[in-house]
Amino acid sequence: MNGGGEGLAAPATSGAAVSPLEWKFSQVFGERTAGEEVQEGNIDIISAIEFDRTGEHLATGDRGGRVVLFERTDIKDHGGHRRDLERMDYSISRHPEFRYKTEFQSHEPEFDYLKSLEIEEKINKIRWCQTANGALFLLSTNDKTIKYWKVQEKKIKKVCEMNVDASKSMENGAVASSMSASSKPYLANGACKDRPVSSPSNDTSFPALHLPVVVTSQETSLVARCRRVYAHAHDYHINSISNNSDGETFISADDLRINLWNLEISNQSFNIVDVKPANMEDLTEVITSAEFHPTHCNTLAYSSSKGSIRLIDLRQSALCDTHSKLFEEQEAPGSRSFFTEIIASISDIKFAKNGRHILSRDYMTLKLWDINMDSGPVATFQVHEHLRPKLCDLYENDSIFDKFECCLSGDGHRVATGSYSNLFRVFGCSEGSTEATTLEASKNPMRRQVQTPARPSRSLGNLPRVLRRGADNSGADANGNSFDFTTKLLHLAWHPSENSIACAASNSLYMYYA
Repeated sequence: MNGGGEGLAAPATSGAAVSPLEWKFSQVFGERTAGEEVQEGNIDIISAIEFDRTGEHLATGDRGGRVVLFERTDIKDHGGHRRDLERMDYSISRHPEFRYKTEFQSHEPEFDYLKSLEIEEKINKIRWCQTANGALFLLSTNDKTIKYWKVQEKKIKKVCEMNVDASKSMENGAVASSMSASSKPYLANGACKDRPVSSPSNDTSFPALHLPVVVTSQETSLVARCRRVYAHAHDYHINSISNNSDGETFISADDLRINLWNLEISNQSFNIVDVKPANMEDLTEVITSAEFHPTHCNTLAYSSSKGSIRLIDLRQSALCDTHSKLFEEQEAPGSRSFFTEIIASISDIKFAKNGRHILSRDYMTLKLWDINMDSGPVATFQVHEHLRPKLCDLYENDSIFDKFECCLSGDGHRVATGSYSNLFRVFGCSEGSTEATTLEASKNPMRRQVQTPARPSRSLGNLPRVLRRGADNSGADANGNSFDFTTKLLHLAWHPSENSIACAASNSLYMYYA
């Protein structure tokens, strides 16, 4: 179903308007059977998605600490090559096809005995690193520990026949026997005994020593090896990791600090941002997301729970307590409420491929920022405006704290983010575009949501909190379509060079193209 282009404040990119895309279902991995319900604590629920730089590989992480890799097959099947893909026109509609490649256990549950704290194995973020010699490299992290993985094809070694066959064993035995008969025993000082050597039996041969032979077959298997573990550097939960364009360093961010690592050094990191106050009672905001600039190795941005984005330059000082630019939207007079700070918190930021724009997602909106203009966002897209009357209910069932991710197309013409009922929205952000499409994570992404009878309205203020927490998990949008707050599409990724989106609905991975 198509939504209106509400809230489009200003064009983000120059040029002629781009016509809306027609999205189609491509593939699904791990589809649920009809009526199957996935519990919130299920370890198969996908918690991270990331395409590699070429778009030929896709990685997902789940709550069980596993990383699953998929590889693209339609290019190889048609004799294509990575360079051919890069030369293709971005507007050409292709039908990308992926297949399961391999999986490995990245993290295990741990227990911090010093803090009496359980550390779950859930993968928070995955980031691809540069490939080398046909091997794939990636970073994965849970709340406390980052790991650097190498995935490589290795030829399988098998134990086949023994080193000799039965016919040769007799010949070898006869030779050995004759050598023994002609040999003379020697004493320790080298003197030779004159007495002949007696054979233990009259048989002129004895069974040869058989040894197994290990040969390398033409078959290959994928082997994942953890090259480095970056641990014990964060007191709070890691919410972001991001690779630098120099290919040598990366950052990791928790609520109060951002650390800079060298990929080859796991026992030390440099603290480059520290927002922890001397007195924790003075804490007013925390870091929610951080990302390196795609081409400038000295620039990175991080967002906060107050809805601001700070751009910092590593060349200014070793500890970047001061930002080079601050991006935040001024609050409208008289609009402040109990929920203002909660819904203003930014859950995710992404740089555009050209590095000119930053996309941010808060609970209600998507905002596109020009890094050369810090007076306000160049475009604002309303995602959850229809939920504003239900903020009290969303607060009671904790849905208001859900952290939705966002992504941009490689050409910068569109942005996307997730919503409830396994829906996600795609907006056009080029000049004059009114594109705003709502899709469902299903085999029929354009179908309308099933309309259900409205529940009788009642005041939740008089109910005990234990009852209110799950009192009403559904709502309706402006068209009367139902919303289920227990199903949500939090994680999605856009192919780096094509109009193709991968998104996670619970434990299922859906792929779409246009």
